[in-house]
Amino acid sequence: MNPRPAPDWHSLLALYWVTSFIEGLGVAQIYAFLPNRLTEVGLSASDVGHFVGVLGALFFLSGLPFIPLWGVWADKYSRKAVIIRSALVEAVVFGVVAASQAPWQLVVAMLLVGFQLGNSGVMMAAIRDVTPTHRLGLAMGFFAASSPLGFGAGPVLGAFMIDGLHLTSAAVFAVAAALSIGVALLLAVASSEVRPAIVPTGSTLSLASAAVRGVLSDPIVRWLFLVYGVVFVGRQMSAQYLVLLVHDVEHTSLVVAGSVGLVLGVAPLVGAACSPVGGWVADRIGFRPVMVASIAGISIAFAALPLAASVALLAVAYGVAIAFQTVVGAMVSGLLATEVPGERRSATLNLIYLPLYLGGITGPAIGAAVFTEGLRTVFYVAAGVLVLATLLALAFAWRTGGGRSNVAATAASPYVGVVRRPD
Repeated sequence: MNPRPAPDWHSLLALYWVTSFIEGLGVAQIYAFLPNRLTEVGLSASDVGHFVGVLGALFFLSGLPFIPLWGVWADKYSRKAVIIRSALVEAVVFGVVAASQAPWQLVVAMLLVGFQLGNSGVMMAAIRDVTPTHRLGLAMGFFAASSPLGFGAGPVLGAFMIDGLHLTSAAVFAVAAALSIGVALLLAVASSEVRPAIVPTGSTLSLASAAVRGVLSDPIVRWLFLVYGVVFVGRQMSAQYLVLLVHDVEHTSLVVAGSVGLVLGVAPLVGAACSPVGGWVADRIGFRPVMVASIAGISIAFAALPLAASVALLAVAYGVAIAFQTVVGAMVSGLLATEVPGERRSATLNLIYLPLYLGGITGPAIGAAVFTEGLRTVFYVAAGVLVLATLLALAFAWRTGGGRSNVAATAASPYVGVVRRPD
């Protein structure tokens, strides 16, 4: 019996790219226009600054317990179903944001976001399984650019709808919900099921628990999770407040979009377009040096943001930050995809959400506390956090520069029992 041919990696990468792009578009609109939406549902402008930090932490809180489960369910049952689930939930989230009439309803929407996430690791695992090894860096870099490009397109579209078409931010989120439904249908019709080479057996909870133990027993994974978690703390500290910085620099109110579409839109589009270069360079000199240099680049860009005296300078600094941030994500994913054993690869790539969630909860909470010292202080502290992440990345590169250690290479599989996928 001939083995079932693997899906064409170009087609699968393109489909997953669109999926990630649309998700990024909608999530970016939450970051860009949540202050507008809070104003529309009756929150005073003086309370918006603190409230966005709280909502930013809620963004990840409810999804924390599900981090190890999505990868197990994907490998055990269906990666395709887990990815479609994410698109459907994000449609519900954006729909609730659009329909909200009070701040507490927006809180409910942010809590629902936790059930939306958990698809990127599954998509990366599938891409890794069908992509030739010598093209993996390019593929990861191309896929990593999808979310930032979506993050750029979302504010541009939203700003046009609010200031150009004179619609409310509710209409912006309604369109995002419709696009997410379209992605779910596209995935259902056009995507292929990519099964892992090793299919886990056993109860979901035992597999999830074993996956966490297996991942955290690997020194390379522990280092990468630590570095990426600290990067995300700094990232999420500032993400909630960039919109407020734009309005502060140009002296506009929260009932208009102002230059949010430029800074959170056009600049990331340019920055993310440069990110595949990082994957191309990494294929030649290695993932580690590119990751270290990129984290350092983010810290410099973050320090420049509060110094910017014009919207144009804000856009330049943010575009640089996005470009480097995208490269960091691609490097972390590439290191996990190439240095983690195959039987733990999918679970590990999905558990990358662990540092992201913890950073996503911690960063906004710190940002809300630091905000009392002034809006710009948030960005200086975030830059300091990224300097720490750079030092940790240097330590990681120095300690593991020779590749996987013998201990990591011989670590036991996290799955209690596994069976090979039949040909």
